[in-house]
Order: sequence, then structure tokens, then C-alpha cells
Amino acid sequence: MISKFVKVAALAAALTMPALAVQAQELKIGYVNSERVLRESNLAKAAQTKLEAEFGKREKDLVGLDNKLRATAEKLEKDAPTLSEAERSRRQRDFLEQQRDLERKRREYQEDVTQRRNEELSAVVEKANRVIKQIFDNEKYDLILQDAIHFSARVDITKKVLDALNAQK
Repeated sequence: MISKFVKVAALAAALTMPALAVQAQELKIGYVNSERVLRESNLAKAAQTKLEAEFGKREKDLVGLDNKLRATAEKLEKDAPTLSEAERSRRQRDFLEQQRDLERKRREYQEDVTQRRNEELSAVVEKANRVIKQIFDNEKYDLILQDAIHFSARVDITKKVLDALNAQK
């Protein structure tokens, strides 16, 4: 009976040894704030400047069309009492057509901006992920997270990623 107890105890000890060894090793964990990288990195800022240059003229044109349409609406409202029924109807149709055209141009503009922004940001994300992988390999991390609800400043390596990303040409 005692030998059976010794065997069970020895087996239990043997099974818990690997767990104790794992606990003895400290995990090296890092956290990267992806939103901050996309907001503060030089690549992200350059992408934003590029997008503003690329779409600035179209945005100004849309604002100009919007102002022109407002002026047309005000003029139509002011002139409506003195216009004939046929002329008022014609101007209202023209106004509605211009309004639909402006809305179509706005949608197209928004779709184009969104597509280009996604293209530019995906390039930044790709480069950031390469930098994160280099840090992971060089500094022997066990785990690097990019999205977390809570994290300690002790594991936050966002500045290290930003510095490495900004150092690249």
C-alpha cells in the first residue's frame, strides 16, 4: 500500500514538474497601439498629405458647386412669386437636377477618397508589421499584441515601433 502511494506521489510530482518549469520561465510580451502608429508615424502623415494634395482640388470644386447650388436655391425662392408657372417648374427641375448631380459627385468623391485612404494605410500597416516582426525576432518576444482592451505601460512598445518605422526611408 505504501509503495502504491509512493508511485502515485512520484507520478504526480513528475506531471507537475513541466508546469513549474513553464511558470519559472518569464514570458516576454509586447503591445503595439496600431491606431497610434497610423496616426503618428511619418509614413502615415506623409500618406495623409499625399491624399490631401490628390483630392484637395476635387473637394474645393464640390464646395464651390454646393455654394452655387445654395445661391440658385435662394434666387429661385426669391424670384418664385414673380415667375410664371412654367418658368418656376423649369427652374425647379434644373435645381433638382443640379442637386442630384452634386450628390452623385459627392458619393463618387467619398468612394474615391475611402479607396485611396485604404490603399495608403494598408501600405503603412504592412511596413509597420514588418518592423514589429523585426522587433519580435531581434528582442526575442514570445508574444506581441496589436489590439487589447487593457495593457500595462510596461509592455507597450509602440514608441519603439514608431521610432523604428520613422527611421526607415
